[in-house]
Amino acid sequence: MTIKRLKIELAGVERVDEVRELWLELHRHHRAVVGTVPLVEDDAASWQRRRALYVNRLSSGTGFLVLAIDDDAVIGYALVCIEDGPDDTFPVGDRYAELYSLSVAPALRGRGIGTRLLDFVDRELETRSIRDLKIAVMVGNTAAQSLYERRGLRPAETVLYRFGTEPLA
Repeated sequence: MTIKRLKIELAGVERVDEVRELWLELHRHHRAVVGTVPLVEDDAASWQRRRALYVNRLSSGTGFLVLAIDDDAVIGYALVCIEDGPDDTFPVGDRYAELYSLSVAPALRGRGIGTRLLDFVDRELETRSIRDLKIAVMVGNTAAQSLYERRGLRPAETVLYRFGTEPLA
């Protein structure tokens, strides 16, 4: 697949449905790399829940959507949530950001599109006077973690889950 005219731009809530397939590809990728931890198996349910979060954040002004577009097709995106600070544990400011989703079409991964999306996110955060950024990475998604660490992020917290179907210890 050849990239012809890549452009990176902000988008509104009206474009959320254009990232559906990219979310599903990312969700499938997460299921492949995570291994033993259960994830939502139903793609339709996963998208419905993720879409609701995106719509809520974009409609409330507590998030922004960045699209990577090539020849009028959305080939990647980033969804960023804006959170109120300060935090009781980490030294973040009055507002900080969480990169909630970053997805690039599988056939185009490794071509710098994710980096271009992250560059745009960083510039957008700068215009909003937000310096602090949080990114969660699925266990086993070492390529994503490496990308983020190359950009100066570092591991700070491990999140553990117990799901309702598992016995209590």
